[in-house]
Amino acid sequence: MTISFQPPNATQRAVKRLASTAPAAWFLSKTLRHFDRGVLALSGGRQTATSLLAGLPVILLTTTGAKSGQPRTTPLICGVDGERLVLFATNFGGAKNPAWYYNLRTNPQVTVTYREQSATYHSREATPEERERYWPMADAIYTGYAAYRERASHREIPVVVLGRMRE
Repeated sequence: MTISFQPPNATQRAVKRLASTAPAAWFLSKTLRHFDRGVLALSGGRQTATSLLAGLPVILLTTTGAKSGQPRTTPLICGVDGERLVLFATNFGGAKNPAWYYNLRTNPQVTVTYREQSATYHSREATPEERERYWPMADAIYTGYAAYRERASHREIPVVVLGRMRE
Protein backbone atom coordinates (compact mmCIF):
# COMPACT_ATOMS: atom_id res chain seq x y z
CA MET A 1 0.00 0.00 0.00
CA THR A 2 1.39 3.39 -0.96
CA ILE A 3 0.43 6.32 1.20
CA SER A 4 1.12 9.78 -0.20
CA PHE A 5 -0.21 13.20 0.65
CA GLN A 6 -0.42 16.58 -1.04
CA PRO A 7 0.94 19.66 0.76
CA PRO A 8 -1.88 21.72 2.31
CA ASN A 9 -3.12 24.86 0.57
CA ALA A 10 -3.40 28.27 2.30
CA THR A 11 -6.93 27.63 3.58
CA GLN A 12 -5.95 24.23 4.96
CA ARG A 13 -2.94 25.76 6.73
CA ALA A 14 -5.26 28.31 8.38
CA VAL A 15 -7.62 25.52 9.48
CA LYS A 16 -4.66 23.64 11.01
CA ARG A 17 -3.62 26.72 13.00
CA LEU A 18 -7.16 27.18 14.32
CA ALA A 19 -7.53 23.47 15.13
CA SER A 20 -4.44 23.52 17.35
CA THR A 21 -5.95 26.03 19.79
CA ALA A 22 -7.30 24.65 23.08
CA PRO A 23 -10.98 25.55 22.44
CA ALA A 24 -10.94 24.12 18.92
CA ALA A 25 -9.12 20.96 20.05
CA TRP A 26 -11.74 20.45 22.77
CA PHE A 27 -14.57 20.89 20.24
CA LEU A 28 -12.89 18.63 17.66
CA SER A 29 -12.21 15.93 20.25
CA LYS A 30 -15.98 15.70 20.76
CA THR A 31 -17.17 16.08 17.15
CA LEU A 32 -14.49 15.33 14.56
CA ARG A 33 -15.09 11.59 14.38
CA HIS A 34 -18.71 12.27 13.39
CA PHE A 35 -17.68 14.75 10.67
CA ASP A 36 -15.01 12.32 9.44
CA ARG A 37 -17.53 9.48 9.16
CA GLY A 38 -19.96 11.68 7.24
CA VAL A 39 -17.36 12.85 4.76
CA LEU A 40 -16.08 9.27 4.39
CA ALA A 41 -19.59 8.12 3.50
CA LEU A 42 -20.16 10.97 1.04
CA SER A 43 -16.77 10.54 -0.65
CA GLY A 44 -16.96 6.77 -0.99
CA GLY A 45 -14.14 6.30 1.53
CA ARG A 46 -11.68 8.58 -0.26
CA GLN A 47 -11.67 11.61 2.08
CA THR A 48 -12.22 12.55 5.71
CA ALA A 49 -13.19 15.96 7.06
CA THR A 50 -9.67 16.20 8.49
CA SER A 51 -7.95 15.49 5.16
CA LEU A 52 -10.33 17.71 3.21
CA LEU A 53 -10.37 20.75 5.52
CA ALA A 54 -6.82 20.62 6.91
CA GLY A 55 -4.92 18.66 4.26
CA LEU A 56 -3.66 16.25 6.90
CA PRO A 57 -2.57 12.67 6.11
CA VAL A 58 -5.39 10.47 7.43
CA ILE A 59 -5.68 6.69 7.51
CA LEU A 60 -8.44 4.53 8.94
CA LEU A 61 -7.07 2.37 11.75
CA THR A 62 -9.13 -0.69 12.65
CA THR A 63 -8.27 -2.19 16.00
CA THR A 64 -9.91 -4.92 18.04
CA GLY A 65 -11.60 -3.57 21.16
CA ALA A 66 -9.58 -4.37 24.29
CA LYS A 67 -12.70 -5.18 26.29
CA SER A 68 -15.37 -5.83 23.66
CA GLY A 69 -13.34 -7.81 21.12
CA GLN A 70 -15.26 -5.91 18.43
CA PRO A 71 -13.62 -4.07 15.50
CA ARG A 72 -13.20 -0.33 16.09
CA THR A 73 -12.27 2.00 13.22
CA THR A 74 -10.76 5.41 13.87
CA PRO A 75 -9.55 8.04 11.38
CA LEU A 76 -6.03 9.08 12.43
CA ILE A 77 -3.29 11.38 11.23
CA CYS A 78 -0.19 9.35 10.46
CA GLY A 79 3.43 9.83 9.56
CA VAL A 80 5.23 7.70 6.99
CA ASP A 81 8.73 6.32 7.57
CA GLY A 82 9.56 4.15 4.57
CA GLU A 83 7.17 1.22 4.80
CA ARG A 84 6.30 1.98 8.43
CA LEU A 85 3.46 4.17 9.61
CA VAL A 86 3.80 6.28 12.73
CA LEU A 87 0.91 7.23 15.03
CA PHE A 88 0.89 9.78 17.83
CA ALA A 89 -1.55 9.08 20.68
CA THR A 90 -2.08 12.74 21.56
CA ASN A 91 -5.86 12.56 22.07
CA PHE A 92 -6.00 16.29 21.22
CA GLY A 93 -3.75 16.98 24.23
CA GLY A 94 -6.26 15.38 26.60
CA ALA A 95 -5.62 13.93 30.02
CA LYS A 96 -5.75 10.30 28.89
CA ASN A 97 -4.46 8.25 25.99
CA PRO A 98 -7.03 7.57 23.25
CA ALA A 99 -9.05 4.34 23.27
CA TRP A 100 -7.42 3.07 20.07
CA TYR A 101 -4.05 3.04 21.88
CA TYR A 102 -5.35 0.69 24.59
CA ASN A 103 -6.97 -1.49 21.92
CA LEU A 104 -3.72 -2.03 20.06
CA ARG A 105 -1.77 -2.64 23.26
CA THR A 106 -4.12 -5.56 23.92
CA ASN A 107 -4.36 -6.65 20.26
CA PRO A 108 -1.35 -5.38 18.28
CA GLN A 109 -2.56 -6.62 14.88
CA VAL A 110 -4.44 -3.84 13.09
CA THR A 111 -5.86 -3.06 9.66
CA VAL A 112 -5.00 0.19 7.93
CA THR A 113 -7.21 1.50 5.15
CA TYR A 114 -6.18 4.33 2.86
CA ARG A 115 -8.19 5.33 -0.20
CA GLU A 116 -10.11 2.05 -0.27
CA GLN A 117 -6.96 -0.11 0.00
CA SER A 118 -6.38 -2.13 3.16
CA ALA A 119 -3.39 -3.93 4.65
CA THR A 120 -2.60 -5.67 7.92
CA TYR A 121 0.02 -4.19 10.23
CA HIS A 122 1.59 -5.10 13.56
CA SER A 123 1.87 -2.29 16.10
CA ARG A 124 4.55 -1.64 18.68
CA GLU A 125 5.73 1.20 20.89
CA ALA A 126 8.46 3.36 19.40
CA THR A 127 11.90 3.00 20.94
CA PRO A 128 13.32 6.08 22.72
CA GLU A 129 15.52 6.76 19.68
CA GLU A 130 12.53 6.50 17.33
CA ARG A 131 10.50 8.84 19.56
CA GLU A 132 13.23 11.47 19.25
CA ARG A 133 13.25 11.05 15.48
CA TYR A 134 9.46 10.96 15.04
CA TRP A 135 8.37 14.02 17.04
CA PRO A 136 9.95 16.42 14.51
CA MET A 137 8.07 14.44 11.82
CA ALA A 138 4.85 14.96 13.76
CA ASP A 139 5.48 18.70 14.06
CA ALA A 140 6.18 18.93 10.33
CA ILE A 141 2.86 17.24 9.58
CA TYR A 142 0.81 19.26 12.06
CA THR A 143 2.12 22.10 14.21
CA GLY A 144 -0.75 21.49 16.65
CA TYR A 145 1.12 18.49 18.01
CA ALA A 146 3.41 20.85 19.94
CA ALA A 147 0.39 22.41 21.65
CA TYR A 148 -1.02 18.96 22.37
CA ARG A 149 2.28 17.88 23.97
CA GLU A 150 2.25 20.99 26.14
CA ARG A 151 -1.34 20.42 27.29
CA ALA A 152 -0.59 16.73 27.96
CA SER A 153 2.76 17.36 29.64
CA HIS A 154 1.63 15.33 32.68
CA ARG A 155 1.82 12.13 30.59
CA GLU A 156 4.20 10.71 28.02
CA ILE A 157 2.31 10.67 24.75
CA PRO A 158 2.75 7.24 23.17
CA VAL A 159 4.29 7.00 19.72
CA VAL A 160 3.28 3.85 17.88
CA VAL A 161 5.03 2.26 14.91
CA LEU A 162 3.06 0.09 12.48
CA GLY A 163 4.99 -2.46 10.44
CA ARG A 164 3.36 -4.20 7.48
CA MET A 165 2.60 -7.88 7.97
CA ARG A 166 3.53 -10.01 4.99
CA GLU A 167 0.89 -12.44 3.83
